[in-house]
Amino acid sequence: MWPAAQLSGPNPGASAYRWARDHEFPTSTPTGMSGAALGLAISVFLACAVEAVEALTIVLAVGSTRSWRSAMSGVGAAIVVLAAIVAALGPALTSLPIDVLRLAVGGLLLIFGLQWLRKAILRSAGLKAKHDELETYEQELRAARAAGAERAGLDGYSFTIAFKGVLLEGLEVAFIVLTFGANQHRIPLAAAAAGLAVLLVLAAGFAARGPLARTPENTMKFAVGVMLTSFGIFWGAEGAGAHWPGSDAALLAIIPGLLIASAAMARIMRRSVRHGRLGTIAPPGESADTGEAAALGA
Repeated sequence: MWPAAQLSGPNPGASAYRWARDHEFPTSTPTGMSGAALGLAISVFLACAVEAVEALTIVLAVGSTRSWRSAMSGVGAAIVVLAAIVAALGPALTSLPIDVLRLAVGGLLLIFGLQWLRKAILRSAGLKAKHDELETYEQELRAARAAGAERAGLDGYSFTIAFKGVLLEGLEVAFIVLTFGANQHRIPLAAAAAGLAVLLVLAAGFAARGPLARTPENTMKFAVGVMLTSFGIFWGAEGAGAHWPGSDAALLAIIPGLLIASAAMARIMRRSVRHGRLGTIAPPGESADTGEAAALGA
């Protein structure tokens, strides 16, 4: 039943729509999948796929070099910890007032999204080395071989490296699942998208029997950066009291607009590199060089 307070005022239709959206009344298509929910699923899927590819490379290296049993034990332990984090924080987030939740989620998504987007632009411009899964795999292999002889029973090195790799990559995914899911009260949908991404990456890794070097990882990171930043702008503004024209439909303008602006920035920076106005690409393994510092200070 509609609250009487929401059906009064100068614009009862808009008030009723906002109340229904905030309290999970169906205002989407008959399939139950609104545009924002679809964007949520795509964003979580892409982000989780990127992190799963990187975690898979680490697990493959220590498992094939030392102990599969110990490596998979580390993976299982990390998954349990991540599941506990999502289960513990999910209800706490959804209990927050909707405007507080949107403001907090919007701000956090902006922080994470802009970090992803900044690195993607620098890679696209040639100011930062693109992530190379084969190089990472070789580095992990060398480190595993240099760690000494494998211990009988549970190999501590394999367990620790696999646990740390999956946990660190998974924490960012857990954050994205919680923030996207809690803001729309769709944590199960976000978790399902993350789970699907993990399953597809595992299937691809099993088929390839090695690191997924052909995955367009850097393009996916660019897309994730655009999506996270766009939703951060959208929800942060709503939490601060702003009302977007067309409500969720405003995302159809925010996302392409941010994508075009980011691509244009990368192109301008790439042209500057070509003409010698910015530095050269950073060697793999380094976080920054003079070129990146010059770009950030420009």
